[in-house]
Amino acid sequence: MDFTLKLLEATTAKQGNQWTTILLMAALFGVMYFVMIRPQKKKQKEEQQMRDAIQIGDEITTIGGICGRVVTVKEDSLVIETGADRTKMKITRWAIQTNNTAEDRLQAERAAQAAAKEAEKAEKKGRRSKKSDEE
Repeated sequence: MDFTLKLLEATTAKQGNQWTTILLMAALFGVMYFVMIRPQKKKQKEEQQMRDAIQIGDEITTIGGICGRVVTVKEDSLVIETGADRTKMKITRWAIQTNNTAEDRLQAERAAQAAAKEAEKAEKKGRRSKKSDEE
């Protein structure tokens, strides 16, 4: 009887350890998902959107470091012009690293927004000083 009691205690302790191990593994997988997998998928999605948004006339850089202007856009490839002699190259979409034209537009938009905020602040300051002068 004493032996069966000890066996029962050992079995319940093993089951408790199993559940703890399973919960620990699930928590570890959850942390790995949010730290590693999710940011990588988000980055890949942004890169694919950038590649899909390329238009004729955009300045791009390939993963090999070749810079050029897009001349022709097809479903899975494009033709770019490089250099002063306007050499044309056919490349696949996955080989595009950055869209320099889009980045320049984004920087210009950010600069315009910053300038608008500064102008708004200056305008508010001017109104305040005008009110204090009137009083």
